[in-house]
Amino acid sequence: MKKTVLLFFGLLFLTSIYSQKKIQTFKDGEELRYKMSYSGFLRAGTAVLKVEETVLNGKNVFHSKGLGWTTGMIKWFFKVEDNYQSYFDKTMVKPYLFKRKIDEGGYKKHVNTTFNYDNNTAYVQDFLKQKDTTLPVLNVQDMLSAFYYLRNQEVKFMKKGESIAIDIFLDAQTYPFKLRFLGKEVLKTKFGNINTLIFRPLVQSGRVFKAQESVTLWITDDANKIPIKMEASLAVGSLRAELEAYKGLANEFITK
Repeated sequence: MKKTVLLFFGLLFLTSIYSQKKIQTFKDGEELRYKMSYSGFLRAGTAVLKVEETVLNGKNVFHSKGLGWTTGMIKWFFKVEDNYQSYFDKTMVKPYLFKRKIDEGGYKKHVNTTFNYDNNTAYVQDFLKQKDTTLPVLNVQDMLSAFYYLRNQEVKFMKKGESIAIDIFLDAQTYPFKLRFLGKEVLKTKFGNINTLIFRPLVQSGRVFKAQESVTLWITDDANKIPIKMEASLAVGSLRAELEAYKGLANEFITK
C-alpha cells in the first residue's frame, strides 16, 4: 500500500475525457470532492479538485489544485498528504507551472516544473534532492492540466475499443498515457441515476495493480464531463473513488 494512494490520486487527477463543444465545460470556482474507500467499505481518504482564475507572470491563467489525504483508520498507519498545483493557459490548456508536494507514509516528493515554450524545455526543481534539471519536452501535459485539457477533446463519435492518448511530464520524465472507451452505462449514485461514459486507463501492473487494465472510470455523459466513479483492483484488495460533493459547475448536473 506504500504508493497505492499516490497512484490512485494521480489517476483520479488525470483521467477525465471530455467532448469538444462550443459551451464551456468548466469555469472559475469549480470544485469536486471525492471519497475513497478500501475494499468497498473502509473509508481510505478524500480527494479534492478545484480551479480558479489567477495571474501568473502577467498572464491570465487557470490555477488548479488537487489535494488528497487519508482519513479514518487508514490514517493511523498510513498518513498521506498530497498537494498538486497547476497553472495553465486558459485557451489552449497548456501548462506553465506544475507543483507537486507529497508525503505518503514517509515517501516524499517536492518538485516544481516550469515549462518554457520558446525553447520547448521543462525546468525541474527538486527541492528535496537539491537538484535542478532542464529537459527537452514537446506537447506534454502535467498531471492536473491533463484533466482539463482532455475536457476539450472530441469523444462524441468514439467507438467501443478506441483510445485517446496524451503524454504526461512528471518528475523529469515523459509518460505515455492512454484511455480506452468501453461504452456507456446508466449509473446509480447518491445524486440519482446518471448517464455515464466508461473508460479504462492503461496502468503499470505488478507492484500495485493486478493487471495493466485494472482501473475503470465512469464519466458523466453531459456538458460537464466529470469523473463520478473509479474502481481499481489492487494486488491486495481494491480501491474506489466516488463523487461526494460538487459546486461551481459550468453547466447543469443532469440526473435521470
